[in-house]
Amino acid sequence: MSSVLIISGSPSRTSKTERIGEHIAQRIAASGRSAEHLRVRTLPADALLGADTRAPAIAEAIGKVAEADGVVLATPTYKAAYSGLLKAFLDLLPQFGFAGKAVLPLATGGTVAHVLAIDYALRPVVHSLGARHAVQSFFLLDKHISVVDDQLSVHPDSAEPLADVIEQFTKALDGVPHSTVLGRTA
Repeated sequence: MSSVLIISGSPSRTSKTERIGEHIAQRIAASGRSAEHLRVRTLPADALLGADTRAPAIAEAIGKVAEADGVVLATPTYKAAYSGLLKAFLDLLPQFGFAGKAVLPLATGGTVAHVLAIDYALRPVVHSLGARHAVQSFFLLDKHISVVDDQLSVHPDSAEPLADVIEQFTKALDGVPHSTVLGRTA
């Protein structure tokens, strides 16, 4: 059974990005995999910003990355880039901290003008950390995410593509060749 770590990089307690991360964790768990959700905002700030990898909570979080077969990076978009909180955490990982892992970069934001933040800012970091396979990134507009009575709702324009990206990610976890993941055969 493969294990997945969802890493949410939002500083907000009421984050839609964090809710999407939890939604993905539930979908992955429903497919028979182990899924855990790491909220970077809950790590001790002094240790995180001071790069104290010996601090127990930081060492445990880094260990969870090392143990996972796959990683989902969920970040809000700020000033056309992924969150500084996520960057601070990723900077603590070893040089090849994603080696052998499938990675799904996912971002939320207020405008499609920020969609390239994933490909131009986050994806290069994923590759530099040695990911075995970075699946197609996904960007969700904030207006497509709502929470009513503590229930997450994703607009149909984003719900189906999100489900497709999650499916691509789970196939990548299973080692399905990239051409098959994209719906083609080699």
